[in-house]
Formats: sequence, structure tokens, C-alpha cells
Amino acid sequence: MDTVLTPGLYIVATPIGNLGDLSPRASQILLNADLVAVEDSRVTAGLFRHLGAKGKMLPYHDHNADAVRPGLVARMATEAIALVSDAGTPLISDPGFKLVRDAREAGHAVTTIPGPCAAIAALTLAGLPTDRFLFLGFLPSKQQARAESIAEIASVRATLVLYESGPRLSACLTALAEGLGDREAAVAREISKKFEECVTGSLTQLAERYAEAPPKGEIVVVVAPPGAPAPASEEDADAALAEALTRLPASKAAGEVAKKLGLDRKALYARAMEMKG
Repeated sequence: MDTVLTPGLYIVATPIGNLGDLSPRASQILLNADLVAVEDSRVTAGLFRHLGAKGKMLPYHDHNADAVRPGLVARMATEAIALVSDAGTPLISDPGFKLVRDAREAGHAVTTIPGPCAAIAALTLAGLPTDRFLFLGFLPSKQQARAESIAEIASVRATLVLYESGPRLSACLTALAEGLGDREAAVAREISKKFEECVTGSLTQLAERYAEAPPKGEIVVVVAPPGAPAPASEEDADAALAEALTRLPASKAAGEVAKKLGLDRKALYARAMEMKG
């Protein structure tokens, strides 16, 4: 049944594999939108065939976004414009955030139709902590740039989620092991499709597994957060106190070291007085 949509921008999540995951609300929006901005019209045409309709599509991607965006934003004043990516939730490692920003600045309504997202789906499969996670998109392909990116997030106390291609997977896992330590991880691929799998193990084990047989399909890597730091030793505490006492009175030195090393302040103060005596 045709439904008249309120003018504005509709961000529509589409299946990452199984077409049955397209929600009834998403179907309604796509069928009744005045125009659907698509990453690749050939991909979205398949979705419309599944719906038994021929959608009104306009390509919108990294290569033409600056030229196409002003016209799309102008049309939102009187038309319902839907935005989709090739698969999953638009804007998640896909073009689109500038369109949302400009639509809001122009005063147009922006509505999201939530649904599939490969990063979130992989988190549910991996069996790793989900209370805090950091999505990294794709790491750089060049070795040095990739190592630098990994070094930036090495101390982040959260599960890491990133996308990768089959041919680069083993090298990526090896770089992660070198930069983060041999953490527990998971490789999820072809989520919701016939050959879906989620393989778990250490980063080194997974790198070895895929070194000779790069997998096909859409791939998500999930990496466990760093383990708890080892408690400071007495030698560490004494060295930190000795340095702090060159700058601070005993009470403040004890407080500084307690905060830095996570140790008891009273015990450190007593030790500082011994060292001063």
C-alpha cells in the first residue's frame, strides 16, 4: 500500500546478507520514497527486485558526493529522500555523514530506520566483552601507517572492532598481535549468509590460520581489550617514591605515587617517611 512520507531524509539500514532481514518499515520507506540515494545502483537494484518494485535511485558515493549533495538537500524540502549503503547501516564505514549534517543545518527532518550492522552483529557472535567497544573501520593498508594506527589505540580499555578484506586479513592480524600483544580475538565473516562463520582464538593463531587460505566475503575482526596491568612491585614503588620526594613533601609524594601506581596512600606515606629518615 502506498504511503505518503513526510519530506526529509530517511537513513535506511539494509541487509548485510540475508534479504529476509529487511524490516517491514525499511521496505515501506524504500517503496514510497521519492528518491533513494545509493552507494551502488547495481547492488540496490537487487534489493528492489526482492521487493518486486523498481526504485528511483541516484548514485551517492565518495566520488560524487560533493557535487550531488546540494541537490539532494534542496529536494528534501518537498520530497522524501532515502539513503542506503550497499549493505548494513549507512554512515558506518560508509559515506553519508555530511549529507545528514547538511540536512540538519537546512532544517530538514532526519529519520533513521535501524537494522543490520556488521560491526554490531560480529560483537554478538565473538563472545568478547561488549560493555565498551571501539569501532575502527578499515585500518590503513600500508604497513607503517597501520602500525601507527594500532599504536594509537593499544592502551584503550575496550573491545576493538574493525573491517578487513580477505587478502589483507592475515597481515592485519599479525600487525594487531605485534602492536597489541597476542590478545583473544574473533574473525566473523559472511554474517547472515549461507557460509557464515565466526572463528575464535589468539591473534597469532588466527593470523596463521588465514595466512595460506585467505577467506572470502565480508569480514569483521573483533579483538579483546587489554588485560589488567600487573600490580606494581615494591621496587617500582620505591623508585617512584624516590623520584617524587626530590620534588614534593612526603604526603604529596605518597599521593602522587598512589594515584599513578594504584597503591595504598597510607602505606606509601609510611614508606616515604622511612626513606626520608
